[in-house]
Amino acid sequence: MNFMDAVKTCLNNYANFSGRARRSEFWWFVLFNFCAQIAASIVDGIISAIIGFSALSFLVMLGLLVPGIAVSIRRMHDLGKSGWFILLGLIPIAGPIILIVFYVKPGQPGPNQYGPDPLAGAGAAMPAYAAPPASYQAPAAPPAAPPAFQPRSSAPPASAPPASAPSASAGKPRPWER
Repeated sequence: MNFMDAVKTCLNNYANFSGRARRSEFWWFVLFNFCAQIAASIVDGIISAIIGFSALSFLVMLGLLVPGIAVSIRRMHDLGKSGWFILLGLIPIAGPIILIVFYVKPGQPGPNQYGPDPLAGAGAAMPAYAAPPASYQAPAAPPAAPPAFQPRSSAPPASAPPASAPSASAGKPRPWER
């Protein structure tokens, strides 16, 4: 379910407290609710700066309260729990955490006492892994791995100058020898 389908479903089921709501429907509506509140607050601030008072944010909150409660109850139904479980949110600190844990859990597969599985529709017949489209091109093979680390041996390499040859830094102490 995409964003627009979820918002349409939640607003069409404005006060429908029966049935089940899949996770995507719930979380897309939560995102819509959050974005609507942010936008209303911004417009509210602009209007209140011009005329001194605006209640747009409050009206948006009231308008989305009932569908928010309805989709929360339907989400609990998808887990096989009563809609009254949303009252756990009234418990300070622990209640909202418990609800978030419930909201992120997958729903019960198959029908339960609250209705048929919402995933058993058209989307459920898709395999867990679908083959990529024909236009997809696989990425090129990764570059070869660098050679494995090999520790230096104590013997100088064959191309090193003999130890008796004078070097450019002869007579100067090396930094670690100071």
